[in-house]
Amino acid sequence: MGLDAILTLIIVGLVLVVLAATRVTADLILLGAALSLMLLGILEPAEAFAGFSNPGVITVAVLYVVAAGLTETGAVQWITQNLLGRPKTMRGVYSRMLLPIGGLSAVLNNTTVVAMLIPAIQEWAAQLRIPASKLLIPLSYMAILGGTVTLIGTSTNLVVDGLLQSEKGVSLRMFDIAAVGLPLTIIGALFLALFGNRLLPDRQGALQQLESAREYAVEFGVEPYGPVAGKTVEAAGLRSLSHGYLASLERNHEEVVDVSPDTVLEPNDVLLFVGAPECASELRGVRGLNPNGGNVDKLQIRHSQRRLVEAIIGPDFGGLGKSVKECKFRSNYQAVILSISRSGEMIREKIGDVKLRVGDTLLLETGTDFVRRYRFRRDFMLVSNITEKAPANFRKAPWAIGILIAMVLLNAFGVLEVIEAAMLAATAMIVTGCLSPGNIRRQIDTQVIIVIAASFALGAAMVKTGAAQYIAMKMMEIGVGPWGALALVFLLTLCFTELLTNNAAAVLVFPIAMSVADTVGANFMPFAITVMVAASASFIIPIGYQTNLMVMGPGGYRVSDFVRIGVPMSLVTAAVTLTIVPLVWPL
Repeated sequence: MGLDAILTLIIVGLVLVVLAATRVTADLILLGAALSLMLLGILEPAEAFAGFSNPGVITVAVLYVVAAGLTETGAVQWITQNLLGRPKTMRGVYSRMLLPIGGLSAVLNNTTVVAMLIPAIQEWAAQLRIPASKLLIPLSYMAILGGTVTLIGTSTNLVVDGLLQSEKGVSLRMFDIAAVGLPLTIIGALFLALFGNRLLPDRQGALQQLESAREYAVEFGVEPYGPVAGKTVEAAGLRSLSHGYLASLERNHEEVVDVSPDTVLEPNDVLLFVGAPECASELRGVRGLNPNGGNVDKLQIRHSQRRLVEAIIGPDFGGLGKSVKECKFRSNYQAVILSISRSGEMIREKIGDVKLRVGDTLLLETGTDFVRRYRFRRDFMLVSNITEKAPANFRKAPWAIGILIAMVLLNAFGVLEVIEAAMLAATAMIVTGCLSPGNIRRQIDTQVIIVIAASFALGAAMVKTGAAQYIAMKMMEIGVGPWGALALVFLLTLCFTELLTNNAAAVLVFPIAMSVADTVGANFMPFAITVMVAASASFIIPIGYQTNLMVMGPGGYRVSDFVRIGVPMSLVTAAVTLTIVPLVWPL
């Protein structure tokens, strides 16, 4: 082994140590490693930064845009609201959530799926009166497993596909890896359904429980042709809200006195909810309900730019003593009043007729710049955001889902390469109004892109210096056959993905796996697929996969919680992978 190979292994070792032992971000560490390899003369600049032009990396960036279109339209909420339901047992809870999450993760980046579903699963758990800690690790695990079903399910698949294209001239199609990913997802779901409740802790999460403070009364109307009309209060998910409750129902201008969980909602019913400011945000996520007061539909602000804001009327407010209608609040402030609270008590009069006073607290739906404009003016004494999240534009959800399906089919049938289909889908999201152009840059996680692209430099140096071949030869000295070599590659990848990130693990182990395949005289394809699956199989230590870190706080988890359920989950994954891969891609 030459000096360059030794230096490369030292740099790789330092990257491992710094990633595991410090809080320096992964993108800075890997860019520093790429710079070191250039300064030492091991790699030319074009070699060190070749990852930034890799089709897999570019596809990952483009898919962030596609996922953003699904987020803005509420397409995922639309799907989950119809799938989750109200099961009565824990087995029923797991059966309702696990496979749908795996299915969503198969066609969406799994990090995006988890980010969008954490609030939904928390609210669902609260409504079912079960701890969120029983559901959030399964959410992360199923998103990981679902990502192994298709080429676009996780960035790791796209990274390995990019390496296969550049090193072997092989390009995978959308469902080529489903032969191992689909059974893995189904068996993983069965494992969680059978043992999840027993292995997962019963613990309070970090989600703050509302203890009081200010209450509002907000009115929402039932859309005539929406999915809520014709359902009972309980079936519509309005029985056990996290931040409020259904106080009364008005039908044909008459109040329905006895509103029970079995009350069937009719078109144009007006529902009065009482609760915290967050209640309005929660209700805005229910497709088929629209705010009844203030003509929200007339607000000339696109959905992606809308926010819920709380504002207290100040002494210089221009409409003091006038009703909301008389002071033309919506026109003058480009905001709609959803509810009014006075002296800590909610006002249940018709909003348009309420005469505004100093100190009245307003719950508003308005634009993103409202807080900036009025924070330091005396029209309002206090202005603050209730949520940074825009209300979903459900009318565009069918378009977003249709675009996603078209993208998958175009690649699955060989009409377009995955990068071409993804770029076409991203363009369609913008053209159809599913995604506002101003949000595109904010939706691309540049840190993830840099980590993936910069890690290619380490892989390239491992191949160029012969370090990968050296490690492969040492691995083979223990005298195992092709299947044993495949198992060793799985184990090595698993160790790397637990200590590093999934993408860095895939890039580092890929050249080693290819050298191992050459050493034992085996087909390289099963080794590439094994790296792809094992790099995603990070279940034991939360730092190994971003989705595990995302659920750690909301679930109130400790590292030991992941170890307890993650070790058997990893064993199940290894058994399924090492059984199926050699059958589908013969050694």
